[in-house]
Amino acid sequence: MTPSTDPLVAELARKLVETLGLDMNTETVDPDAPLVGAGLGIDSIDTLELVVMIERDYGVKIDNRAAGAAAFASLNALAAYIRQRRPA
Repeated sequence: MTPSTDPLVAELARKLVETLGLDMNTETVDPDAPLVGAGLGIDSIDTLELVVMIERDYGVKIDNRAAGAAAFASLNALAAYIRQRRPA
């Protein structure tokens, strides 16, 4: 799945680039690439910014390391995490 075929993944790619000020086009974000470390190179400060954005924009908490590891495995994983936990 590419960001353009899944509206939530596309939205998350856009928010990721905007929130972190990444110097890249949202269309070039690989939805299956790891977000933390070797993937996009997101560090712990960036991760904290994303956690705050996800809670603010989607009402979903990422409140422990295991949840964070699962959620930030990739954009597709983050979209699935949000869908499973988003308030009705």
